[in-house]
Amino acid sequence: MALDPDGFPVTRTAAGVARTARGVPDLAVLDACVSGCRACPRLVAWREEVARVKRASFREWDYWGRPVPGLGPADARIAVVGLAPAAHGGNRTGRVFTGDRSGDWIFAALWRAGLANQPVSTHLGDGLELTDVRIAAAVRCAPPANAPTPAERDTCSPWLARELALLPRLRVIVVLGGFGWTALWPVLAAAGYAVPRPRPVFGHGVEVELTGTLGPLTVLGSYHVSQQNTFTGKLTEPMLDAVLARATEVAAADG
Repeated sequence: MALDPDGFPVTRTAAGVARTARGVPDLAVLDACVSGCRACPRLVAWREEVARVKRASFREWDYWGRPVPGLGPADARIAVVGLAPAAHGGNRTGRVFTGDRSGDWIFAALWRAGLANQPVSTHLGDGLELTDVRIAAAVRCAPPANAPTPAERDTCSPWLARELALLPRLRVIVVLGGFGWTALWPVLAAAGYAVPRPRPVFGHGVEVELTGTLGPLTVLGSYHVSQQNTFTGKLTEPMLDAVLARATEVAAADG
């Protein structure tokens, strides 16, 4: 496989994503392969334009400008799945949910839940460590208007499928928002879980129990930690804390 100038393996097509993802042996290799992906031309053009133009307040930053890999240990029993990186958040810092107000919310909540060693995540190398939780996004590139297309979602889905498969102790998935909720079910079905039909309807606090070849799995819904939700009070800290408390409870019960 060809490497880009920074040494990341390059994938250029949806078929290439699926083929590469299947062969990834561990999370470190997965993260490198995700970081070199160029399979969605619209997203590649947008993320790189944002990285060139920058926001005035971040003019001195060297933007990441790539797909953003997941974050967290391989022995995590909990996964948190969001929508996509923010243009001046993860697309700038290179870490999922880092550098924007949404990230301020989720990392503070993870810290309160005992899943992070600090309540803030500002940049790579800031000392953040996660315990028992892995964070990922349904789409790995910052999309225009925060709106990936269904085709872009589907092209990216093998990365998420392989990431979840590389978490052998996984017992709970917390899904932030309706887009991630919709994206997750085909991934779980392909992984061998018995997914209900019709698919469960998204809602805050919705809980779905699944069985499958990888063991039992609980899927929990939460409103996304977007500014639209947090500024208006649609999502409050106690609401988010309750979902994460339930996630840790279920994970602990399953050992």
